[in-house]
Amino acid sequence: MKKIYLFVLLLGGISIPSPGQQKNTRPNVLIILTDDQGYHDVSYYGTSDLQTPNIDMLCRSGMRFDRFYANSPVCSPTRASIMSGRYPDMVGVPGLVRSIPDDNWGYLKPDAVLLPKLLKQVQYNTAIIGKWNLGLESPNLPNEKGFDYFHGWLDDMMEDYWTHIRNGRNFLRENEKEITPKGHATDLFSDWAVDYIRQQKGSKNPFFLYLAYNAPHFPVQPPDEWLAKVRAREPNLPERRAKLVALIEHMDDGIGKVIQSLKETGAYENTLIIFLSDNGGYLQNGANNGNLRDGKESMYEGGIRVPAFFVWPNHIKPDVSNTQTALAMDIYPTIADITGAKITHKIDGISLLPLLKNADETLPQRPVFFTRREGNLRYGGQTIQAVIYGDMKLLQNSPYEPYELYNLYQDPTEQRNLINYQLDQHKKLQQLLMRHIQESGRIPWQKPQDDK
Repeated sequence: MKKIYLFVLLLGGISIPSPGQQKNTRPNVLIILTDDQGYHDVSYYGTSDLQTPNIDMLCRSGMRFDRFYANSPVCSPTRASIMSGRYPDMVGVPGLVRSIPDDNWGYLKPDAVLLPKLLKQVQYNTAIIGKWNLGLESPNLPNEKGFDYFHGWLDDMMEDYWTHIRNGRNFLRENEKEITPKGHATDLFSDWAVDYIRQQKGSKNPFFLYLAYNAPHFPVQPPDEWLAKVRAREPNLPERRAKLVALIEHMDDGIGKVIQSLKETGAYENTLIIFLSDNGGYLQNGANNGNLRDGKESMYEGGIRVPAFFVWPNHIKPDVSNTQTALAMDIYPTIADITGAKITHKIDGISLLPLLKNADETLPQRPVFFTRREGNLRYGGQTIQAVIYGDMKLLQNSPYEPYELYNLYQDPTEQRNLINYQLDQHKKLQQLLMRHIQESGRIPWQKPQDDK
């Protein structure tokens, strides 16, 4: 029997089902998070040496964000923000969560209410396929944070896409069981996502699937057949760039299989799909961040601005773009608004639903903050940070260098440092940033130790 859904127009959009309504009126939610994908490493921006037809198709089906920011220029903090709706340093993850204690710069607050736990309130089945990178032991394992099912990688990077090893250890898991599957990690994650979507067919509950790829993070190891395709099509590409393009195109193919599984199971029309990268592209790998300055690890725009879009058939108008400032942490309240999940604790993100319903809507202006803590000789365990408020951006890209000030509207490539010319703006943004640093300084970012 064909299901009929009644959608009520409300303020130019749609009504969101209340908890008392039928569960299957709530949309499925799929977040696709890529790793180190550059701002222009998608062909929907006209990048000529790269082809991402499946990502492009999705982008054309919804709303594209041209000024969407990761919450950090590296991966763990942005993942913490997506999952918590908070600035990463407010949940104890100002830097990378690593398996080596001497090089670990974050510890997820055990009491942080993560997105899957929130969605359990409204009867969602929840799963993560792929990279976690927010904790390697209890109480911060995925199954302890609200995910019914985990099939993926616990640590940060893989040292090899085929052997799946990091620092001599295997961090692949199915729930809490160590596994040793064969194959390229991108293929494994795509196939596992397809399997999960097929298993959800017929469920009385909607699903939330967080699909977090390791690609195109280094080491850049595309399958040989994908590299051969790129070399044949673009024979003049430098080897470094050719490998990265092949790795991204291979991932795009996997994303296409995931979307096809949604269509084959009848889930696509009622699935909210959110796509983004966790930080800017890594220039040493040949990433393309367009005309933005710098890349991964940097507080300049190339390190924190990422490709992003939202798709929800028959709810979000297709082929729409906007240039309003949005962040990864905004995903949390947006999904809560759409699903009817109630947030009763403090968050930092804002819901993008008004904008998704009406492209002419204006988001409230707010200061937004970025922090990264790191070790080694370049950082010495200290932080770099930035704040953007309106068109103005204040940043410190090294703990040993002065702050810089840019007008992003007049100078989007951050070439003219205004720090000595606009003292009022410098003071205003510096005060905002200092208050944020004071507030986040109350949050521990290392695992508590026994006093014994």
